[in-house]
This record gives sequence, structure tokens and C-alpha cells, in this order.
Amino acid sequence: MTAVLREGMARHGKGDLAGAEALYRRALAADPQSADALNLLGVLARARGDTAAAVALTGQALALRPDAAVYLASHGGALAEAGRTEEAVAILSQAVARRPGDALSRRNLGQALCALGRAGEALSHLRHAAALAPADPEALLALAHGQREAGDAAGAIATARRALRAAEAGAAPVGAGGSARRVAEQARFLLAALGAEAAPDRAPAAYVRDLFDAYAPRFDADLTGRLEYRTPAALADLIRRAGVPPDGAAEVLDLGCGTGLSGLALRAFARHMTGIDLSPRMLAEARRSGAYDLLEEADLLSFLPRHPGAFGLIAAADVLNYLGDLGPTLAGIAGALAAGGHAAFSLESGDVAPYALGDGLRYRHHPGYVLDLAARSGLAAVAREETDLRRERGAPVAGILLVLKKG
Repeated sequence: MTAVLREGMARHGKGDLAGAEALYRRALAADPQSADALNLLGVLARARGDTAAAVALTGQALALRPDAAVYLASHGGALAEAGRTEEAVAILSQAVARRPGDALSRRNLGQALCALGRAGEALSHLRHAAALAPADPEALLALAHGQREAGDAAGAIATARRALRAAEAGAAPVGAGGSARRVAEQARFLLAALGAEAAPDRAPAAYVRDLFDAYAPRFDADLTGRLEYRTPAALADLIRRAGVPPDGAAEVLDLGCGTGLSGLALRAFARHMTGIDLSPRMLAEARRSGAYDLLEEADLLSFLPRHPGAFGLIAAADVLNYLGDLGPTLAGIAGALAAGGHAAFSLESGDVAPYALGDGLRYRHHPGYVLDLAARSGLAAVAREETDLRRERGAPVAGILLVLKKG
């Protein structure tokens, strides 16, 4: 590796991405066949969230050195982040075969296998990664999630507690983009979902952002394909049946808009459509959908109070299940609705009042609790439908669709 590339890596490590890129490109101009320069540019692109460039650049590096474990690992990680999970598994499998002691590639491979629903296969890699880095809270948290997905709740609880202790102790540096506080928060949330700690009022915002940033590239294909997700269309149909005309006249707000599946279903009601989400990568996909006039990265509880009486229709498809206490949310929705406006949303329904956090890391709400909160906020139910929201682990997820009206 040249001195120019080493200087670029030093700047990259200090967070000077622009300086690092200039040096990497200088090295590549001097040697267009430099696999190191191409790979490092790919790593930098991935750090910036440009997954397409990351895949292309790391792929070029790998083409020059197809047996190099470092380029296999880098390209496999980029493929996984781009949502090309099957390809990622194939490349990462080669990486760990050539370099069995690479804890990060082991973890990436295990997480990619989990994303494909192959948690049983993932566990050996996740365990190996945790054994190679026993004080790394990220590796331990990944193993705990794998154990949960494989049905080993007791193992997941024990490992999540280890992750929490490691994060709180600051025993090892946490990976790029991470923080010990974030890992600790997510470990506690996992423990709560498994019944080992009290459930918080909501899922941690950083957890939701990380979850959907990672899920964004394959979100639409997964939900509308193997998960049989039809909630946006079903919610739009219930809104029509509740008497809201699809005449393109309303100011519409799509809470937790995701990739735009709900926006496309709601567009017929909208004169102007705003979408908000916590995930920047979800918002990038929503922008490509063309459904929205305005998109904003925001938490709904901070956004709603800033827009009193601004909307004729507020919708939330598959969003409120990341919140436990819906009191502030329903009050915020009521405040942001114009008089006579409508709110429409889906919930995962449960028998425990007021709500319970399930092992799927989402909240299930008792319908009576929600309707009582809505009434207290000045929202009256005008339409309701029991339905299966999607499938999870081969089984239907029971839910309820509600349309409420502000008096």
C-alpha cells in the first residue's frame, strides 16, 4: 500500500472523508489498477450511504483480486447493505472461508442469513464472531438477535445482558457509526421484548432508524412478497368507505412514510402530501416513489405539535406498533388535524391492556385502550376493520385498521 493511501486512511479514520477521498483518487489516478484504492473508495462510499457506488467500487477491487479475503469481505458487506442479501451471503461465505478469524465478516454473514430467514445457519457465524470479539457489544447484540430469531429466548436474554454489560463498561470500541450508548439502549429494548425487563413507552428512536435504514433497499420486495403486506391499500380502502372522498383535495400527512408504499395508496386523497420518517434511507426511497410533495426526516412526536390544524387526513400504516403509550401520539394527531379531519392507522391488536411489547420487538395494543385514548383526544371512530396485517415466521399477524374523525 502506498504512502498516499496510508495518509488517506489516516484522514478517513479521523472523519475527514473529503480529504480521504481526494487522496484515494490521487492514488487511483497514479495506478488505475490499484485494488486497494478502489476498495477504499468503496468503503468511503458506504460510509456516506452511497450503497450503489460502494457495490460498484468494491466489486471492481474484487475483480482485480478475486481471491483476496479483504476485498471479498468489503464487497460482501456492501452487497448486504444494498439489500442484495443472497449475493452477500455467497461472497461473505468465501470471505470467512479464506479468513476464518475475521469477526466482522462472520457477523455480517450471520446477519445476512438472518435477513433471509435462515437464523439456524446464522448462529454458528454469530457465535464465532462473538467468541472472536468477546467484549464487543455489537457482536454480542447481533448474536442475541440471532438467538431470538432462532427461537432461543433464554440464550438471547443471556447474550443481550452480556452486550449490555460490555456497552456500559466501554470494554471495547463500537463499530463505525455506532456508540456504546446506542448498543446499551437496544440491548435493554431486546431484553424488554423478551420479558426480562420492563417495557419502555416506545421503541428507541435510534433502533427504529437503524432497523429501517438497513431494511430500506429490500423493504418493498420483502413486505409485498414473502410477508404478504397489504396494509396501505387496505387502509386507503377503509378511508374511502368511511366517507372520505378520493378527490385530491386534502392536505395529507403520512406518518412513518417508509419507502412510499403508503403514499402511493393515499395519493388519490391528496392535494398536497407530506411524508415524515426517522430513516434517511427510507426517505430516499420515498423520494424516488414520486408520491410526495414534501418529505422530512422527523420524529412524529416532535413534528405533530409544530403543525396545528394543518391536515385534513393523517395516516400511519405499520407505524404505531413501535410506540407503546399512544396518548401523546393521539393527542398530537388530534392537534395537527383540521376540524372535521380524519386519522387512519393500523395497529397490531393484543389482549393485554393497555399494550404489550412482543418478542418481535413491536407493541400490540388493546383496541379498547386505543379507542378510549382517541375519544379523550376528541377523535371519534367512524370505521374499523379486523384484518391480518402481514405474515411473520409463516403465521398471520392479527391487526386492526381504524379511521377516526375530529369533531
